[in-house]
Amino acid sequence: MDTNFTRNAVVLGLLSAVGPFAIDMYLPALPSITADLHASPAAVQATLLSFFAAVALCQVIYGPVSDSFGRKAPLYFGTGLYVVGSIACSFAPDIGWLIAARFVQGLGACAGMTIPRAVVRDLHTGHDAARLLSLIMLVFSVSPLLAPATGSLAVEFGTWRDVFWLIALLGVAGLALAFFMLRETRPASARIAFDATAILRNYLVLLSDRHFVGVALIGGFGISSFFAYIAGASFVYIDHFGLSPGQFSLVFSINAAAFIGATQLTGTFGRRYGLPRVVNAALTFFLVTMVVLAAVTVAGVDNIFVLAGGLFLGFGAMGLVIPSTAVLALEKYGATAGTASALLGTIQLVVGAVVIGIVGAFSNGRPLPMVIGMLGCGIAAFILGRMTLPHRPETFMPAPSMLLAEPESD
Repeated sequence: MDTNFTRNAVVLGLLSAVGPFAIDMYLPALPSITADLHASPAAVQATLLSFFAAVALCQVIYGPVSDSFGRKAPLYFGTGLYVVGSIACSFAPDIGWLIAARFVQGLGACAGMTIPRAVVRDLHTGHDAARLLSLIMLVFSVSPLLAPATGSLAVEFGTWRDVFWLIALLGVAGLALAFFMLRETRPASARIAFDATAILRNYLVLLSDRHFVGVALIGGFGISSFFAYIAGASFVYIDHFGLSPGQFSLVFSINAAAFIGATQLTGTFGRRYGLPRVVNAALTFFLVTMVVLAAVTVAGVDNIFVLAGGLFLGFGAMGLVIPSTAVLALEKYGATAGTASALLGTIQLVVGAVVIGIVGAFSNGRPLPMVIGMLGCGIAAFILGRMTLPHRPETFMPAPSMLLAEPESD
């Protein structure tokens, strides 16, 4: 495998993982935060919602800025803000402060969650882009695999506040990584003028593209199934099933491994069957799995192995959906990849924030609200997949089409 290809996967994967560490690492601490700040589970889940809301809102700024001023400068700013927000979280005296600090943390985190997709589009399209995204997700797996265990250790030997100090240190490491290891992939000759009218026009063109919006929503409901899980998992596994934080991190990591393992098959399956068919097949499998899991849960089966097994299968299917939809959405928008990546992420996280709010409102510490939330996401993604994506192998990728904006002349 090409050395630069592998290096790009490692660097972009680690930068992409910095933000999600702020989610995965503090999940084992949610019950401790609830007790220490005398907050309700719904209020503590609002700290998750505020983070996602900030990421969703700010992506629409980072994307166009990276198209106009390059990819690295916005990464520096965003990661620095992420560090500040993390430190503020560690000093939170009450739940309101924590919600606000998490919002600041999310404003910074979205740089690393947006710009790497644009870098991929700068470098590759088609199968190579799918392969690079899959490898990025393999590296990215350090977050769901290691973060919960790290957070559990911090809570066990310290307090939940120590978790946020560790997250701040990861942000500092991300700054160093962006400075020393990432090359600028948006040269001055390819940058477009930063013009509010042009940016708005670009977003309107994207929103008028039925294929782009449809694929973004498919990925959005797919990711939201994880958000529904994240919002309730620690309460279900720790409070309801009685797992220790360490045991919870193990279960969480196993489910994450199913997702990450499946992503590595995206390039192979996409080359053989076409990404649209792969996405539709995976959505069908996910929906069937969630229907069965919801049915047995409603029937009164309250077994941790049944729940974890169903989630393992479902997340494996989603491992094929998420990278494929990102490639399909960005394929024809190379000239404004940052803007397109930003809108893609914003659409997906707005959907995720709504799902978290709904699941949180009905959360009672038992598995059913979480499972029903995931089932709802599966139904929506399945319907959108059938409406948006073709089924013939020869329609693997949309053909490149018009550029939204011309590069700024030298």
